[in-house]
Amino acid sequence: MSKTSLVFVVALALVQASVAEILNRPSGIKIGERLTLRPYVTTAITYDSNVDANRGRATDTDKDDFLWTISPSLWLHYNGETWATILSGFYNYRQYFKRCHRNYNRHEYGQNLRVNWSNSLGTEKGWSLILGESFQQITMANDMILDGGYYDSDARQFQLAGSLQRRFNEHWHADVNAGYYWLDYQNDVKSRAAFYGWDRWQVGAEAGFAPSKWTDILLSGSYQGYTQDNVSGSGISGDSLGYSVQAGLGSYMTERISYRALAGWSRFEYGDNASSANGFVYTLSGNWKIGETWNTMLLGSSYYQPSERQSASTARIDAISWGLAKVMVRGKLRATLDLRYRREQHEYVMSGSEDYTLDIWTGRLGLDYSLCRMLSVYAYGEYQKSMNDSSRSHNDVYDYDRWRLTAGVKLSY
Repeated sequence: MSKTSLVFVVALALVQASVAEILNRPSGIKIGERLTLRPYVTTAITYDSNVDANRGRATDTDKDDFLWTISPSLWLHYNGETWATILSGFYNYRQYFKRCHRNYNRHEYGQNLRVNWSNSLGTEKGWSLILGESFQQITMANDMILDGGYYDSDARQFQLAGSLQRRFNEHWHADVNAGYYWLDYQNDVKSRAAFYGWDRWQVGAEAGFAPSKWTDILLSGSYQGYTQDNVSGSGISGDSLGYSVQAGLGSYMTERISYRALAGWSRFEYGDNASSANGFVYTLSGNWKIGETWNTMLLGSSYYQPSERQSASTARIDAISWGLAKVMVRGKLRATLDLRYRREQHEYVMSGSEDYTLDIWTGRLGLDYSLCRMLSVYAYGEYQKSMNDSSRSHNDVYDYDRWRLTAGVKLSY
């Protein structure tokens, strides 16, 4: 699975979880029996110890700053007899306090759309369709969980994805999927290291056999085609392709534990086969409802792609994340812990350039307390450690420590 596929899957999972939480509360504007609207607005203040997310490129007095954010958003959910639609939109305005950072105040915005349709329930014979679309323009420094980045490099992303599944009976099922992803970095300050985006098309298929409700044997394959931005002046083609095959298991270990674990092989041909990479890849996900108030989740994947950080280079990405949530005080207080690790192995196509590996560790601890049905307060702390093994002196920009503290208020209807 590619990075964009993992991000899209995680984003849709978060949408589902958020909407489920919303619908379980007696809130929102009800229009008829099927449509629910829920507007809300958040405002927060953040202290960031290393706004630029680097070492050695800013003076000690310019590295840290406070950041004020306001974000109005809207959720829409329509639940039909055989289909459901979830639509959300957001706007963020982020403002730094120090004069040296005010040129990087940002307007951010985006939307997500998901449509589910099915003419069967559970393991019954029938069809299921999932369609998803999203667009967002964000500053890369807005959240360390997004793997950090320079505050002067914004990212625009557009995604389309769809999956059609056929369940033949209680044992056999198959699905086909396809997607398009566009990533564009707006590198406003050219004196800093640039980031690179691409267009990508993907198609895939998966087949499964479930001998029991506790086990599902899976076989999947996918193909990706890239047109990337990071080859200008290198004499290398901007077209790349990759494909992978994985097999594994996925279903329920118990009534409270669900899982999906696949492993296999992937090949990535960069720059119209100017170079190639082969290797073991995996896809992991799991959810364990420990109790009525405890829940934990695990996500992991590895894949090959064009490098976002370096021109004319490929990257192998290994990423894993774990989260734990606890509800307390009669459902009013929610505590969360998130830990994430990401390894980027960059390999240059042209000779004379030094390959390097980047390791990024990120952790977050958060609290959210509902004062009443319409008002809640929240706070969280984040820490990030980035380490680069290159001996080239200019690459120490990727060696840094960073921590942030945030407190905010959310008003919802």
